[in-house]
Amino acid sequence: MKKMMISTLVAAATLFAVANQAHAGTTLDAVKKKGFVQCGISDGLPGFSYADASGKFTGIDVDVCRAVASAVFGDDTKVKYTPLTAKERFTALQSGEVDILSRNTTWTSSRDASMGMVFAGVNYYDGIGFLTHKKAGLKSAKDLDGATVCIQAGTDTELNVADYFKANKMQFTPVTFDRSDESAKALESGRCDTLSSDQSQLYALRIKLGKPDDYVVLPEVISKEPLGPVVRRGDEDWFTIVKWSLFAMLDAEEMGVNSKNVDQMAASPATPDMAHLLGKEGNFGEQLKLPNDWAYKIVKQVGNYGEIFDRNVGAGSELKIKRGLNALWNQGGIQYAPPVR
Repeated sequence: MKKMMISTLVAAATLFAVANQAHAGTTLDAVKKKGFVQCGISDGLPGFSYADASGKFTGIDVDVCRAVASAVFGDDTKVKYTPLTAKERFTALQSGEVDILSRNTTWTSSRDASMGMVFAGVNYYDGIGFLTHKKAGLKSAKDLDGATVCIQAGTDTELNVADYFKANKMQFTPVTFDRSDESAKALESGRCDTLSSDQSQLYALRIKLGKPDDYVVLPEVISKEPLGPVVRRGDEDWFTIVKWSLFAMLDAEEMGVNSKNVDQMAASPATPDMAHLLGKEGNFGEQLKLPNDWAYKIVKQVGNYGEIFDRNVGAGSELKIKRGLNALWNQGGIQYAPPVR
């Protein structure tokens, strides 16, 4: 029996390796053939991926997908979106239902190493926190001993919350839901004392409540949650394109290139690095299997990182989240991208 189990595991691993090898290098070709990028997003989270009354999706995660489409097609509208719950997201990527998962997903070692996928960068540095009703009078997460905590199933919030309460010798009762909106409604109805999730998600869910001003996000951040786009392992060309689509927006912000001045900057680049980024010197686009003006198209159509942050989650949005860790490395944050060179 033991030999049979070992043989079965070896066979499964071999099939997985062969499938990855066969898949390598094919995503870009498949995307070009069908004429659009199939993007997996969240099932309705303001600031990250959210559909308006007309069905148009917007958000910082949506803009990553638009950037990839701009790089590949020169047209940021060449994207189709698949809303996914936390439980559905990884299966959808692994099965090929989506080409890229851009759905406020945390980069962890187990996800990076054992699930047949690879993270292409961080588009939002976050951390888990707690949302509570102001009338409870709580000032700190340390006041939550004995609380009932609403958590979205299929996320690493469950483990992080358990670890936090255990480390602080506190007790709690988890109540899990498949969808983030269900968790928020449970908090609003009084079914739980607090809602735990990434802080960005808490701010997004709060504005969807009947009386947002009645709720407060407690100050503690209990974990590191680097959120970013994910692709299938084994296709380096596609991984590289998605990664550099994000990097291009960060590099553009650092250089002071944005959607309004990119034409002027492209006409007369101020530095060699800017000329490389905007396709005026070198064959860096060709090396990525993209047109040489790939980054110019991203900035022109989608914007630089500062622009997408501001309009989706920052000062220009309903969420009004401060840049914090998501400021550039030379402005007090940790956002940083390698150069196009």
